[in-house]
Amino acid sequence: MSNATTTTGRAPSVYVPSAEALSTVLAPGARPPRPSALSASLTFGWRALLKIKHVPEQLFDVTAFPIIMVLMFTYLFGGALADSPRDYLQFFLPGIMVTSVVMITMYTGVGLNTDIEKGVFDRFRTLSVWRPAALVGMIFGDVLRYVLAALVILGVGLVLGFRPDGGVLGVLAGIGLLVVFSFAFSWVWTFFGLILRSEKSVMGVSMMVLFPLTFLSNVFVDPGTMPGWLQAFVKVNPITHLVASVRSAMAGASDPSNTMWMLLWSAGFVVVFGALTMYRYNRR
Repeated sequence: MSNATTTTGRAPSVYVPSAEALSTVLAPGARPPRPSALSASLTFGWRALLKIKHVPEQLFDVTAFPIIMVLMFTYLFGGALADSPRDYLQFFLPGIMVTSVVMITMYTGVGLNTDIEKGVFDRFRTLSVWRPAALVGMIFGDVLRYVLAALVILGVGLVLGFRPDGGVLGVLAGIGLLVVFSFAFSWVWTFFGLILRSEKSVMGVSMMVLFPLTFLSNVFVDPGTMPGWLQAFVKVNPITHLVASVRSAMAGASDPSNTMWMLLWSAGFVVVFGALTMYRYNRR
């Protein structure tokens, strides 16, 4: 018996869908336009926020960690470096705000490396959207984490006695400068997230870079008390420029020199590491 016939000896029937059936499956009308670069980036940024919604434990590093940092260093160094912890807090809080927020920027690279290992970014690259949108959107989503961490630290500081002379506008200006720098600095870890093989490697390299930058700066003490050779490094450290800018803004003063250097550092991070990131991303 032929393979083309059934056990009854009849040829199998072939189903031909009707035009009405096809119209219910195929999308009617013209093909939708390609989303703009901004729209695609915001969509990927919303994806980053949804990840926080489904895994709220990710907020631990922007809530509990900053609180621990403020309490620990205020009462550890306050009595030794100032007349009282409250007096030290006036100098210290803008610096620890910078330290805490800059440290959590490394999770941008960690998250990117995790998505790459899972194959998520291979799927994103097949979409008809602006190629950098997935990376830019991911950092947009992290900006919320930076703002939240800064607000948590500010809230704890106000409870402990911190009083910014610059008022609300000075605080907003300081947080704005911090967010701008953190957004730019995130591109450094995005690049490392692409070139390193595991998230542990990203975290290891990040901490090796962040600890000297944050601790060898003007965060904890006045650089004038340091040895001359150390002051030379502290003066060119981008964290030093950032802390000085944020500290001046919250104090209601202006520091054009440090603010200019901070903005130049930020632009340099975006130009250099943004270009390196996209070069590597397009050739993975």
